[in-house]
Amino acid sequence: MRIVRILGLILLVALLLPYLVTPFYRTGHPVSTLMAWRWLKGAPVSRPWIDFSAISPYLPRSVVGSEDAKFCSHHGVDWDALRDVMDDAEDGEVTRGGSTITQQVAKNLFLWPGRSVVRKALELPLALWIDLVLSKQRILEIYLNIAELGPSGQFGAEAGSAYAFGHSTATLSAREAALLAAILPNPVRRSARNPGPGVRRLAATYTARANAAALQRCWSENRAF
Repeated sequence: MRIVRILGLILLVALLLPYLVTPFYRTGHPVSTLMAWRWLKGAPVSRPWIDFSAISPYLPRSVVGSEDAKFCSHHGVDWDALRDVMDDAEDGEVTRGGSTITQQVAKNLFLWPGRSVVRKALELPLALWIDLVLSKQRILEIYLNIAELGPSGQFGAEAGSAYAFGHSTATLSAREAALLAAILPNPVRRSARNPGPGVRRLAATYTARANAAALQRCWSENRAF
């Protein structure tokens, strides 16, 4: 019984640790579990941090337009999108993901990649907590610095921009920003450096979304952006 209690305590600590750590992520340069795993395996990792204020404004708008159109208004989880995905799953036609940017931050910082009911169950309340204790700008800043954006260990917008275009995220054009957004969430199969027709089509769509009236209102109402 003692072993069971010890294992239960370890499990409880593991479940609570992300909630205790998250408030400390208001500052600093956190890393993702995938980055940490690559380091442990000795695989290359490139992640120069770049502050939100130094990032070209085209990139956060393109990423929000492509990944999470309701980012400014939801509280970590887009319940409407999640219900749509569940409905699709019941019909046997899951063609999209329902994860918000905040959920992806929760997954990248504390959980593991891949589809899993257990991971999703852990991810949802954690995303709500992250949205509660961190600002929208900080959540987006972390996401743009931990997302995988290159085929060989490039993490974060600065490394992804340097690999794809040879210059800093600070000077990204609208088209370049949309191309980076278009390779999410699979920068190994998709390329912003040598974009194929599919990536170029997505980039054109995301450029239009970034300029949409609803997203412009989102940015004007959230002055921190």
